[in-house]
Amino acid sequence: MEDFFRRRLLDLAEQSDRTGRFTFTGFLTEAEYAEFCTLRSQLPHCGVTVSGGYENAERVMLRFGDPEQLGYEEPFPLVCVRIAPLQEKFADHLTHRDFLGALMHLGIERSEIGDILVQEKSAYVFCHAPMSDYICRNIDRIRHTSVKCEPAETLPEGTGTKTEPVSIQAASERIDGIISKVYHISRGDCNVLFRSGKVFLDGALLENNSHMLKEGEKVEQLPPFYREPLPHMSIRIYAKYFRAAYGAYKEHFRHLCDYVRESRFDALGVFAFSREEGTAAAGMPNQVPAEVAEERRDR
Repeated sequence: MEDFFRRRLLDLAEQSDRTGRFTFTGFLTEAEYAEFCTLRSQLPHCGVTVSGGYENAERVMLRFGDPEQLGYEEPFPLVCVRIAPLQEKFADHLTHRDFLGALMHLGIERSEIGDILVQEKSAYVFCHAPMSDYICRNIDRIRHTSVKCEPAETLPEGTGTKTEPVSIQAASERIDGIISKVYHISRGDCNVLFRSGKVFLDGALLENNSHMLKEGEKVEQLPPFYREPLPHMSIRIYAKYFRAAYGAYKEHFRHLCDYVRESRFDALGVFAFSREEGTAAAGMPNQVPAEVAEERRDR
């Protein structure tokens, strides 16, 4: 399956490069998108853009082709369909699984359907454009609820991926330490998640609990396709760090303080240095005494 997916991406990129026209994939899972990222350098340099219909979409399409090189623009062939109850007062509280089940019951391939955003008793479904009319004509009931389907030009405010900024203090960007801090669990409990295959990085299963996070990487503790509302475990971590790897000398510390004042960070966590096993800093010479580290932290 992985080889077929790779060949498909290569075929689409080569076709765009050869014919001078845009080509599109279906909706990719996060794991497939991660696979594309590893393959990207091997594809023809024809240009590629990504869209799932809204910001931070999890299932996305790829468009091969550069508008500047091709001399024209072509939008992504996707449409947002709103599925809403005819009588909201008597409607069931439908879940993501209910809406997805109704779509799959029509025989639609999963790659034709993007994200499904549930808001109260309605849902906004991103789909391949040719599927929108078919969905609107054929879905009139989900469970015990009569529904209507119609294209939606825009999403209501507040619909989509909801994130909550969290400030933490961590000794390094090591992933198990970050997860432990964010979820308030021990390192031991965190490592159980890795051993049981519950940690995903940019959509791909991650078993290395010592992975050092990079800016922009996304960590989640559930498989990408699992969308049931489990509080705590469905939190997404967007890792963005500033790491001050300065030496022990006073002039280094003054330089760091000046940099922090001038940068005016929106949020900044400060902690006293402590040796973290497996990090480069743990073996550096001229370690700062603990009392000096505490004093510098308080400044």
